[in-house]
Amino acid sequence: MSEYIFKLPDLGEGTVESEIAEWFIAVGDQVSEEDLVGTMMTDKAAVELSSPVSGKVVKLAGEPGDIVAVGAPLVVFETDSAAVAETAAAEPVREAAEQPQPAPEPVPAPMSSEIRNAAPGRTRVMTSPAIRRRAKDMGVDLELVPGSGPGGRITRTDFDQYLKRHAAAGIPAAAPVAAAPAAKTTEVKVIGLRRIIAERLSEAKREIPHFAYVEEIDITELEALRKHLNSKQADSSERLTLLPFLGLALVRALRDFPQCNTTYDKARNVLLRHGAVNLGIATQTPDGLKVPVVHNAHGLPIDALATEIRRVSQAAKDNSAKKEELSGSTITITSLGKLGGIVSTPVINQPEVAIIGVNRAVERPVVVNGQVAVRLMMNLSSSFDHRFVDGYDAAAMIQSIKEMLEHPATIFLPQ
Repeated sequence: MSEYIFKLPDLGEGTVESEIAEWFIAVGDQVSEEDLVGTMMTDKAAVELSSPVSGKVVKLAGEPGDIVAVGAPLVVFETDSAAVAETAAAEPVREAAEQPQPAPEPVPAPMSSEIRNAAPGRTRVMTSPAIRRRAKDMGVDLELVPGSGPGGRITRTDFDQYLKRHAAAGIPAAAPVAAAPAAKTTEVKVIGLRRIIAERLSEAKREIPHFAYVEEIDITELEALRKHLNSKQADSSERLTLLPFLGLALVRALRDFPQCNTTYDKARNVLLRHGAVNLGIATQTPDGLKVPVVHNAHGLPIDALATEIRRVSQAAKDNSAKKEELSGSTITITSLGKLGGIVSTPVINQPEVAIIGVNRAVERPVVVNGQVAVRLMMNLSSSFDHRFVDGYDAAAMIQSIKEMLEHPATIFLPQ
């Protein structure tokens, strides 16, 4: 017998360290080559790592939440010396995938033998960390969910279909979980994406003097146009929301207010004014808030912009987004949809200098041309970096967006 040290590989994009998000193994477990050992969290994605050898786990680098440097020992295995020599000669360290989803490549048909054995007497089903978390929260046994992905991997669609089948049959997908005692206190360690979100929001509020500006907008005509366009759309999944209209109006407004389509390079103390509008779409996911990006939104018509917003938002939710789709935004739109409330104070997505927040649309009486009328009203709650965007310019840009949304035909006029 001999000892094999599995070191944390380079996860790409200059990553020098990574956080342990979840272990799939424990000290004493017997694992096989290619078994999943755990998930590491980078700034952009959760990465699942596989064992490069077969053997017994004798040491782990730490607990979830601990930081491990690239090249540092991650897992120590006790292995058969001959097997290790053969594995090391063929492939010393198997490089981790850049995304939580495996790279597309030809694979054999899923077989039950491909379900990873984490230890004698229990199995480790292949799926993403987000689905694992959903299953744990809902009390669903993943071993009962058929997987259609490579090697029997359970995709988001597989999991959703499993829930729908049980709901349609009137069968609970999982046994009811007894409520915890009211007096019980549970410790929840701040790790993974939640830790990254906490750090970035704290840094943004600590370093950026936020200037908030709220304006109400009469979107009655815009809503009528949206409904008219959607009535011509047979596919309900392709129907327009308010976001692409707002995105298009924002793109046009930024031509007159380029200081709001800017990112701040703190290290060089330089403002980068971008010609392209890379539109960040703040998206709530099972893992927390992410900001997928519609690159070059300035060159897209309304239907293409709507399609891209749907695509990148869904990719962020199911962890299939590429790294470049989660970075590079120059300005962000955030919306809580029906939960949008009356006013919000969105936090700027560093290194940007502006964020546009959408609040809930409600019908209420307003005075129009001296007469009281029921109109559909919505507030935009926006924040600006007051170091680089003056209050007058911030207000003027929002007024420009307001004018276009209240007279939606102007959004489509050549300019």
